Amino acid sequence: MTIQLVLLCIVSFFAGFIDSIVGGGGLLQTPAMLIILPQYPVATLFGTTKIPSISGTLFAAVSYSRRVKIKVKLLLFIIIAAFTGAILGAYSISKVSSADVKPFILLLLLATGIYTYTKKSFGLHQEKNHSFLRQVLTGLLFGFVIGFYDGLIGPGTGTFLILAFISLLGFDFLHSSAYAKYVNVATNLAAILYFAGTNHILYQYAIPMAVFNLAGSFLGTRLALLRGNKFIRVFFLIVVFGTMLRFAWDILKGYLLL
Repeated sequence: MTIQLVLLCIVSFFAGFIDSIVGGGGLLQTPAMLIILPQYPVATLFGTTKIPSISGTLFAAVSYSRRVKIKVKLLLFIIIAAFTGAILGAYSISKVSSADVKPFILLLLLATGIYTYTKKSFGLHQEKNHSFLRQVLTGLLFGFVIGFYDGLIGPGTGTFLILAFISLLGFDFLHSSAYAKYVNVATNLAAILYFAGTNHILYQYAIPMAVFNLAGSFLGTRLALLRGNKFIRVFFLIVVFGTMLRFAWDILKGYLLL
């Protein structure tokens, strides 16, 4: 086992831990791949990260569903929309510059962080009582949009999904995390199909990383289910802050290189 693989497996463990609670593991895993394996094309590194990501996320999804009641029909509609959006996003990455949308995402994250911090009840209990039809239509919209984002850019997808389930459907953090994991599995699967079909996955790294991501997901899921909504809320704020820093650095770096 090379030192590069050891480092990637350690990072993947912590990425799985974070992802299983509030998403955002890609904020660790993706930069680590770019730094540790700079000799490979970016598309290949992105494709490789999807294997460990889907393994940990799928485990977390199944674990949450054992403790949280899931509306299967609603979930399926959102999954289909997100899967379609992710494939379109992966295709569009060569047509649209991700740098153009990052400032908007940064502002959205800033507003989210401030609102979540100041409104103590946000995500701690269910508030909205939408009809099933309205839930489906809302879910189709944000599922497609966030799925497209995942295919186009990626980091923070799980966090945005949780935010959407809370703010648009009125779910609490625990229910939002459960639903978000299944939708994130769909977007990861879409990306895997795309990258595998174009030979952009390094399986010698992806499979060991998947094992460690799974282990991190196991620990994170157990903690989230044990500690509940308040614990997830704190973690959500930490990840939102980390995501803000990541996008702020990307934007600043872009300006410095001009």
